Amino acid sequence: MMSLVDTHCHIHFSDYQLDPDDVIKAAQVDGVTRFLCVGCTLKDSQLAVEFAAKHDNVWASIGLHPHEGSIYVNDHLALQQFREMVSSLKVVAIGETGLDYYYNHSSKEDQKKLLRFQLDLAVEHDLPLIFHIREVATPSGDAGRAFDDFWSIFDTYRGLRGVVHSFSSNIHNLNEILSRGLYVGLNGIMTFTKDQEQLEAAKDVPLDKILLETDAPFLTPVPFRGTICQPKHVRLTAEFLAELRGEDLKTLARATTKNAQELFRII
Repeated sequence: MMSLVDTHCHIHFSDYQLDPDDVIKAAQVDGVTRFLCVGCTLKDSQLAVEFAAKHDNVWASIGLHPHEGSIYVNDHLALQQFREMVSSLKVVAIGETGLDYYYNHSSKEDQKKLLRFQLDLAVEHDLPLIFHIREVATPSGDAGRAFDDFWSIFDTYRGLRGVVHSFSSNIHNLNEILSRGLYVGLNGIMTFTKDQEQLEAAKDVPLDKILLETDAPFLTPVPFRGTICQPKHVRLTAEFLAELRGEDLKTLARATTKNAQELFRII
């Protein structure tokens, strides 16, 4: 049977509107056998850890999203509590963390400080990272700055490994990602984007660097736009990408599952 991994979902969120246990069962019917629940705040990172501990086929990533920079960057108690979670059972990554200049819910400086905190933690514990990097809304002024600022920080570290989650950029940024040995997370965006640059970039991701994800409950793929995204939708993204890239679905599934196992050390 074909085996797929959802390397980025939020079905553990307290406001996820579906029963996560039912969602997991539905996903398994479609060949999605492993799940990585990703935290964005201290609270839902704790929930991810607790949820993973109750399920044999679920792992956790703990993260403080760039939107939360202004909330956490000077909250030393919260940062210490976050630090203590790293050694929890089934924590396999740090993130999502990064820079988001699209909404700027937190200042760029606070985002950068929170990013460095999590990079330090990943190095200390030899864990991979899940990166969220989003540019400004319009291709003017600060266009490109999120990636540029991200690399200026990333490149001051040695030995970092991880994935740029929810990739929806161009060939230039793809090449920057690949040159640093990072993986590329592709999700339902690929099924509905009108941006040909994004699709061309998706074609160029080496097979040994692709990870599949949903970002559930967000980014539901075609043809289920308007409904709550679920991990089972990984299969739709896999099918779309296999056709886009001219690859056999089983080959793509086998490669992406191997990639997930190697990066996150999940069995």
